[in-house]
Amino acid sequence: MKLHPENGKTDSRRRLRRLPALFCALLLLSGCGAAGEPSPTAEPEAPQAEQPAAAAQPAALRPNEPVIYVPQASGTAFVGAPPLVVDVSNAGEGYVMARYNGSAAKANLQLTGPDGITYKYFLPPSEEFKALPLTGGSGAYAVDGYENVQDSQYMVLFKESFQADLTDELLPFLYPNVYVDFNGESETVAKAQEIVAPATDDLEAVSLVYHYVVENVSYDTHKAETVTSGYLPVVDETLRSGTGICFDYAALTAAMLRSQNIPTKLEIGYAGSIYHAWISVYTQETGWIDRMIEFSGNAWTRMDPTFASGNNSSDAILKYIGDGSNYALQYSH
Repeated sequence: MKLHPENGKTDSRRRLRRLPALFCALLLLSGCGAAGEPSPTAEPEAPQAEQPAAAAQPAALRPNEPVIYVPQASGTAFVGAPPLVVDVSNAGEGYVMARYNGSAAKANLQLTGPDGITYKYFLPPSEEFKALPLTGGSGAYAVDGYENVQDSQYMVLFKESFQADLTDELLPFLYPNVYVDFNGESETVAKAQEIVAPATDDLEAVSLVYHYVVENVSYDTHKAETVTSGYLPVVDETLRSGTGICFDYAALTAAMLRSQNIPTKLEIGYAGSIYHAWISVYTQETGWIDRMIEFSGNAWTRMDPTFASGNNSSDAILKYIGDGSNYALQYSH
């Protein structure tokens, strides 16, 4: 298992391998006599048997050793002040680390990036720092900190800003964070390594992970009806129970792919009128594949894990998934 510290670069991302498609046919022709009539004493050469075509060489497998990017609170640069602090030391790597260790029930941290989208994070009291992704890319970020007073009332702790100059725009989608939470000891990471073992390139690895999730996780209707605000997926629990809501499907899939060094966005928004979650993936050959796309043999089909699983991958639902106008993105994690 490869562990990348906070300054890890994505230079190590694997280049996709192309499937060999060279087939050689060897045809040995029978010999020809000299010009004119052959000698009466010369025996004709026996025809040589046609040789079978050479077998295609098997495609090389892609490396499947997990690659874990490890977020850290390095302590060299902060915004905010106790009890709510944000370590921005590694903002260039696409994340910040936040901690609330006060006496209130929780704190609320609002992060607004250069894309104008505000992300709200609710942090319970803890001595542990949590990784928050900088999905807005490079630019100025505003940070507003609030502490819960009672019920839904909060008081302002600070309003500050910092600059993030990402060394690579893909980094926010490789590191674990509060929404896609995993580490080198996660069962999800080990399972992903097992699932993608037969893959020859990243696209095949994506397909194998997708089909595993679709075939092994069932939609939990009761959980969907009772889930509370602020819910965060636990990918190993989804893996063990084999059930979950759309947020769980997307987080599990994203964690598996990120642990295989495949940049993956967990995206939240609306599919029609339904509040929903899905994923997009990146490969060096294709760039970003929005809403996760499967190559079916002659066409690309969108692979939203929840809808495909809940509808047995029917033609009707795949057509709906494939229509990008049905999706309205709000957040990427």
